[in-house]
Amino acid sequence: MTGPLQHLKIIELGHVIAGPLSAALLSDFGADVIKIESPNRTDMVRDLGPKAEDGVGVWWKTLGRNKQTLSLNWKSDEGREILRKLVEGADVLVENFRPGVLERGGVGPETLHEWNPDLTILRISGYGQDGPMRDVPAFGRAAEAMSGLAHLTGFTDGPPMHPGFPAADSTTGLMGALGIMIALFAREKGTARGQVIDLAVFEALLRLMDYPVPALTGANHSPRRNGLRQPMDYAPGGMFRTSDGVWLTVSAGSAETAQRLLRAVGGDALADDPRFATLAEMSQHMSVVFDAINDFVTQHTLAEVEAVFARHDAIASRVLSVEEITTNEQIKHRGDIVSVEGEPTKVIGPVPHMSATPGALRWLGRAPGADTRSILRELGFDDDRIAALSDAGLISFDDGEDRS
Repeated sequence: MTGPLQHLKIIELGHVIAGPLSAALLSDFGADVIKIESPNRTDMVRDLGPKAEDGVGVWWKTLGRNKQTLSLNWKSDEGREILRKLVEGADVLVENFRPGVLERGGVGPETLHEWNPDLTILRISGYGQDGPMRDVPAFGRAAEAMSGLAHLTGFTDGPPMHPGFPAADSTTGLMGALGIMIALFAREKGTARGQVIDLAVFEALLRLMDYPVPALTGANHSPRRNGLRQPMDYAPGGMFRTSDGVWLTVSAGSAETAQRLLRAVGGDALADDPRFATLAEMSQHMSVVFDAINDFVTQHTLAEVEAVFARHDAIASRVLSVEEITTNEQIKHRGDIVSVEGEPTKVIGPVPHMSATPGALRWLGRAPGADTRSILRELGFDDDRIAALSDAGLISFDDGEDRS
């Protein structure tokens, strides 16, 4: 199976989530990704979280999707030469070690660009490759704290909270993939050759959250966490529970949709109240609006709320559990949950949906070193040399081939 990125060759030295997700997102659209792991230390994401019936970690199955796996000690002299051969024919190298790890291994950006001046290098780290916090260790939760996300999540009188998924690492993976494509576009247009993309894990969230900084610096307004309501509370909405125990999120993003929402929950008297003539005026009385929505929703069943909201073209969305996500008819129709033949584990399919060049799931995460032998053969190594490298502990493989 091919895709629009089928000629794009990526070397992945990443681990856990952020770097590997960048490569995985591009692999969905055909990029040829070679993931390199140490023979004695595989990516820890293989062991994080629950295991499928075959004993393989389900997180690895999706983050390792569509990738070849090469088991190589790239810090050794011979391993570095193999890495050099790979880099010379690659378009992109992805890494998310602490700053300085590549340099201490003898393969910093200057060396990599000596080998391949057109190589795009994505470097993901906790706080970036420079600055006073350069060497401070960090994980995704630290980034969520630094970006302000945790500060804005939770109840007003409660502690800051992390979201229910690795938001910092995941958004960094997405931003990393974007950075790669921007750099490759610049290379194609001749405006730049190989670039180094320096991406701190907190920066993707900082950019995607966006509005708190201009709110403070432009309007002297400091958003605060606000429980079931929005931190800025600029439009009506929030999380509410129906009389039959179903959670709904209600929202309205404009004066027109807000009027429809108010008419649905409180009739003409509420919708025509002069306090709610505009969103700006409404924001001054948002507690009244929230209480009115809450009173209506809590006194009606899900079916009743949906019927009333439908008549008024107002928006209320049911909060789906993971079980409900896997059976939702719209998600099924979109083909957003997929797998491969013979594999019971399902994953989220390629996004976005492309009209002419759609993405594809080719395989889920493979065993460590599953492609070591075939990759080295493509580089010109014969079986005797491969065996010698294996005996020296510089490579390992699990390709099912008889090596006796």
